[in-house]
Amino acid sequence: MSTNTEESGRLNVAIRQAGYDAQAPVIRDVAFEVRAGELVGLIGPNGAGKSTTIKSILGLLKHLEGEVVFGGASGRYAYVPEQPVMYEAFTLWEHLRLAASAFGIDEQTFASRADRLLGTFRLTNVKHELPVTFSKGMQQKLMLIIGFMLEPDIYIVDEPFIGLDPRATKDLLDLLDMERQRGAGILMSTHVLDTAERICDRFILLDQGSVMAEGTLPRVREQAGCPADATLFDCFYALT
Repeated sequence: MSTNTEESGRLNVAIRQAGYDAQAPVIRDVAFEVRAGELVGLIGPNGAGKSTTIKSILGLLKHLEGEVVFGGASGRYAYVPEQPVMYEAFTLWEHLRLAASAFGIDEQTFASRADRLLGTFRLTNVKHELPVTFSKGMQQKLMLIIGFMLEPDIYIVDEPFIGLDPRATKDLLDLLDMERQRGAGILMSTHVLDTAERICDRFILLDQGSVMAEGTLPRVREQAGCPADATLFDCFYALT
């Protein structure tokens, strides 16, 4: 892997504090990095600060003290939200075309990537239909297709498994692995701890707005005071 790719796929986060009100920060001293080709799991109970952390990274919070740096000259990233965002009058294909246009992807590249991903997630037969009529799982697939179609340097993925059937989950995991091999860095927020334990290189465990543990599973076990055979769920329970 080249130095340029390593820089492009890197995300550095150093947040001193952030929140929705300057006088009431939600997260404090949240610092970590995502390296090129690495999948990092962001985990924690409801209300721990995961969503605030993601919004801080995306530059959506007015009250932020700290720094977020996307590596490389392009700083290209894709955000896959937990709640699908759609235009009522746009077909699935029109959603994809709009995203490709916004990122400057030429027509031939767009069509090739879009058709391949529609086939992977088995949505080819509905590409000219309106996603607002789709099931939650199909809408989630649309969000994933847009993210993967862009082939960014960094992925920020929020609860991607919600609504996906087992086959779509396997397709997602295969695509994540392919993108890691390409050199993309991936930050994934999830409550599906058994899957996270199996696929993530490292973990950031948040609780009450602060990082309680960070690192590989052996390192998280050490910080949680758990035995060497403890699962990620065991560490999660011990720390929260």
